[in-house]
Amino acid sequence: MRHEAISVFDMFKIGVGPSSSHTLGPWKAALQFLESLTAKDLLQQVQNIEVLLYGSLAKTGIGHGTDIAVQLGLCGEDPVTFDVDNITAKMNDIRNMKKILLHGRHEIEFDPQEDIEFLITESLPFHPNALSFLVTLHNGDTFAETYYSVGGGFVIKEGFSPDKKNETVLPFPINTAEDLLHWCIRTGMNVSEVVMENENAWRPEPATRQGILQIWNVMKECMYRGCHTQGNLPGGLFVKRRGFNLNKKLLLDRSYNDYDGWIAAIWQGGNNFKYILDWVSCFALAVNEENASFGRVVTAPTNGAAGVIPAVLQYYILFCDGNTEDKIIRFLLTASEVGCIFKKGATISAAMGGCQAEIGVSSAMAAAALTECMGGTQKQTLMAAEIAMEHHLGLTCDPIAGLVQIPCIERNTMGAIKAITASQLALQSTPDYAKVSLDAVIKTMWDTALDMNSKYKETSDGGLAINIPISLSEC
Repeated sequence: MRHEAISVFDMFKIGVGPSSSHTLGPWKAALQFLESLTAKDLLQQVQNIEVLLYGSLAKTGIGHGTDIAVQLGLCGEDPVTFDVDNITAKMNDIRNMKKILLHGRHEIEFDPQEDIEFLITESLPFHPNALSFLVTLHNGDTFAETYYSVGGGFVIKEGFSPDKKNETVLPFPINTAEDLLHWCIRTGMNVSEVVMENENAWRPEPATRQGILQIWNVMKECMYRGCHTQGNLPGGLFVKRRGFNLNKKLLLDRSYNDYDGWIAAIWQGGNNFKYILDWVSCFALAVNEENASFGRVVTAPTNGAAGVIPAVLQYYILFCDGNTEDKIIRFLLTASEVGCIFKKGATISAAMGGCQAEIGVSSAMAAAALTECMGGTQKQTLMAAEIAMEHHLGLTCDPIAGLVQIPCIERNTMGAIKAITASQLALQSTPDYAKVSLDAVIKTMWDTALDMNSKYKETSDGGLAINIPISLSEC
């Protein structure tokens, strides 16, 4: 097996909701296409452009904002820094003027209704999430490229060859959980220490620490916004935000104007089991309501599952004495490596594996991270990940109207609670007696994904998506 080097910053990406594979991936694909045009000195020669969306991107693309993401990408906007409050205005300008400014500097005629095609009956063999960019140049020549959004914001161009970062020689190459455990036992290091040594192959450790703390800062800002924003989610289902009211109820109608004051008030509320349970759910709801509203989130490892890891980390910080930078960094390093192993051994794309590939993986990541940070051994850390995934096996992806709302938002609360439970079980267990290894459950997850009917893989062709009556003007 060829070793694929994946960094913590590949698993945790700052971006815009609602979907890593249907929003962030196509956005990045559009940016990569602009790079190709620029490298070939073709950008200023483009006369018109057409975007073809295939498979799952076509079937649930409108609900996931794929068309919006592609346009923002073609404009050259950065998903990390673009002001999400300007999305609607930007889309209105393009639609009304029927023009788009490629890379922010070359204007062409462009009508989203005509030039973005949703090919719902066509799918490309490599991956269900495929999109092609076709341009006609002023001299009549054509140029085209096809990209695959393979989950978690990862994008592969057709004819892809590994870039230099993926060829980086790491001190501890890891493809499987067995590999990870081997290095831990051989060196005596815990999981996060092994991961940090690998990260040092790319950049100095202070840079890694700073980047991870930036990831956490975006996560906590997202939680705060979600707990302090009310109203209905966009898309036509009129789903009412619940994070706001739950936050208000738990704080006895008190309000706080900043994050630190809010956190202090939560901490002062005690550690009653029901109180903690409600807050974990509130944190997860808040993140994914922001995600559903095209808010800024961290892909962890996907947008649809973005609330699990922040909710569990916030639980650790507030109720388990985890409020130090070192502990936060340790948590996210451990979580990222477990996500990497799932990506290499199975998938983190719901279009390939159903929701077990998103909520299941995020729950396993959070369970492992919490276990290490709570003093678990390396074997207990991996056991926690196994337990969490074992109880997500077979979970389907059937979003109503193709929106990342029902059942997606609530599933983040369940994934977070299962992660905490899995961690507690692992900490009270002896892994040497376990019958199922993490690698075995990853293989089982992949086998299940291959056996799963395609209508349960982010197409909205089955499950809740066809059993709940809806009336939408779009989608």
